[in-house]
Amino acid sequence: MQPDVIVIGAGVVGLSAALALQARGLSVMVLDREGPAAGASAGNAGAFAFTDILPLASPGILRKAPKWLLDPLGPLSVPPAYALRIAPWMLRFWRACAPARVAHSTVAQTTLMDLSKTELELFLAATGTMSMLRKEGNLQVYESQAEFNASLPGWRLRAAHGIEFHHMTAAEMAGLQPGLSPRFTHGTFTPGWYSIADPNLYTMALAERFRTNGGRIEIAEVTVLHPVEGGVEVQTATTTRHAGRVVVAAGAFSHRIARTLGERIPLETERGYNTTLPGDAFDLRTQITFGGHGFVVTRLSTGIRVGGAVELGGLNLPPNYKRSEAMLKKTQSFLPGLRAEGGVQWMGFRPSLPDSLPAIGAARATARVIYAFGHGHLGLTQSAGTARLVADLVTGRAAALDLTPFSPQRF
Repeated sequence: MQPDVIVIGAGVVGLSAALALQARGLSVMVLDREGPAAGASAGNAGAFAFTDILPLASPGILRKAPKWLLDPLGPLSVPPAYALRIAPWMLRFWRACAPARVAHSTVAQTTLMDLSKTELELFLAATGTMSMLRKEGNLQVYESQAEFNASLPGWRLRAAHGIEFHHMTAAEMAGLQPGLSPRFTHGTFTPGWYSIADPNLYTMALAERFRTNGGRIEIAEVTVLHPVEGGVEVQTATTTRHAGRVVVAAGAFSHRIARTLGERIPLETERGYNTTLPGDAFDLRTQITFGGHGFVVTRLSTGIRVGGAVELGGLNLPPNYKRSEAMLKKTQSFLPGLRAEGGVQWMGFRPSLPDSLPAIGAARATARVIYAFGHGHLGLTQSAGTARLVADLVTGRAAALDLTPFSPQRF
């Protein structure tokens, strides 16, 4: 039986969209090259970072980038074997750092964050996953007065958008999170930073709820999309399927699918690394962001996760787990009581567009194909909001916000 909608991608964005479409009364099939929670949706830091409204593409990053790029294990790196290939994307990224474009992206990002926060608890309640939500906040730490002062313009922007935060002294940080190294002299706590108990378990729970609601998930790599009368033909290596509409939410692989419709979207891959330690490795009471080093430490129900940073290395180069090891070594000096034994390493692909905004909207070739990808490190954060927008687009309702800044054709 032909479904009303085929969703390509069984990560957190794809499954959230599939569930939102089911809630509108549509029959939905999900196709994924590996199956539910196989990619970045399984191994991320588990944060709903609604206060993270500032785009990665910004003047601040431009100031830091030269120093970071000189360190192959630092917060931002480009493997030499990939440098030439990513040069056009880096040029777009550099252009997106212009102040006027940053201001535009910040406003757009804020609207999507606000929608996603509004939709989140409604979505969790509807999918039976509310018990997995945590509201433990995030502590951003700084190593000097100068580093703290450099962060203040960003906090003023957040304040202008109504985001709550509290600047802290070293003594106040110690009360919130004992065990921090005295090297951290200042901090800022954002209580509105939520998290999920474990991103892998959450995504698998969404898959199970989708199946319970009558949905089908099949492992298949989509090779071609072809618009036909009244729908879309979806070709895989072994089969051809049809649906009235298709949603492309295949993360870092989405641009390959869009290319079969004649569309070239500049999607690149932020390769994220982490190490998950046993739960008793440290008495972690809130997520900690080491912004000057580009990574976080998160308490999950399944352990303590140390990870982050950005390696712009595409989909095909082998993982460089020295990056995970470097972050873990730093964490041992930042949290002196941390026990670093028994960790499990991971690398995943975050789909990233040059201006830090996702692509949400119809394909140029046909309005029957909806794109929903390119969220970078904010896929989990923006999943419920994106699901609402996808459901609106597919069912012909007015979108809950202005989608112009997120147009897949903006490039």
